Amino acid sequence: MSPPAQPGMALFERWLSLWIALAIAAGVALGSLLPAGVALLAGFEVASVNLLVALLVWAMVYPMMVNVDPRSLGHVGDRPKGMAITLVVNWLIKPFSMAALGVLFFEVVFADWLAPADAQQYLAGLILLGAAPCTAMVFVWSHLTRGDATYTLVQVTVNDLVMVVAFAPIVALLLGVTDIEVPWSTLVLSVVLYVVVPLSAGLATRAALMRRARRAGRAPAAEVERFTAAVKPASIVGLLATVVLLFAFQGEVILEQPEVIALISVPLLIQSYGIFLLAFGAAWLWRVPYPVAAPCALIGTSNFFELAVAVAISLFGLDSGAALATVVGVLVEVPVMLSLVALANRWRGAFPPA
Repeated sequence: MSPPAQPGMALFERWLSLWIALAIAAGVALGSLLPAGVALLAGFEVASVNLLVALLVWAMVYPMMVNVDPRSLGHVGDRPKGMAITLVVNWLIKPFSMAALGVLFFEVVFADWLAPADAQQYLAGLILLGAAPCTAMVFVWSHLTRGDATYTLVQVTVNDLVMVVAFAPIVALLLGVTDIEVPWSTLVLSVVLYVVVPLSAGLATRAALMRRARRAGRAPAAEVERFTAAVKPASIVGLLATVVLLFAFQGEVILEQPEVIALISVPLLIQSYGIFLLAFGAAWLWRVPYPVAAPCALIGTSNFFELAVAVAISLFGLDSGAALATVVGVLVEVPVMLSLVALANRWRGAFPPA
């Protein structure tokens, strides 16, 4: 299997936090100026799923899923140390550390500044972020650290498959432990809608593209890359439109309590840097080669925020604090990840070469 092509960081990814900030401003303005129209959009629901948001999330997630290559599973044993660190950190540590930080800050440190019901919602949003390791942007972070492209593809494929079966039970467990009521049926439906359906569609699309490329005598990997580049604008539109909608519903809260954004950011920042240092440090102690150590640490630090946003909306509603917390995760992610990329590159010499 040839390594996947990895483009440099595009303008959108480089300035993602700026675009998110502009979308937030547009959403707050929209909610203030056209509250009736925003309320109408919120009414397009079936079984607790907002149809408009579902379409936008599919637009976000589907292009990423086309990059998932089942054949890469044949290489799962090629870098066993990196894969072990990835799986342990992503599924046995990260969800629980995020829940613990959420409880610490929203039920203890910030308890006097937040209403208990609001604090519980923000905690739920953090739990959803913590249980969803990155799927797409990790390819960008891996490229910027000159990571092993084949290993990055393998770890993303493995994590996506684990997510199908582990995301719902972990979220249900942590929400239950923190006394947040969540209907199992809605949670499972969210996983089916936002993971299983786009993953299945992505796998089917990838298979069709590769068959077409072989019949035409073209390189299958290049065919997939051309297709994902063509549909990428839909992913960008989906993300920004979802943020606009979320903040249109949260506009009143933002205008009255702008400090809430800062409060939500605190545990997210601690989690991001803490998880990276844990995984990167474990890779250094275990003498994992740098091209594997960098992406294996970065995938857990970054989040599959598209899934977290969608599930928060399905479980708690568009105007919920949980949905707001997941979008704050989007806002802080890119500057944090760029700083960690720089940190990883600075310590490249401390690791064994490939």
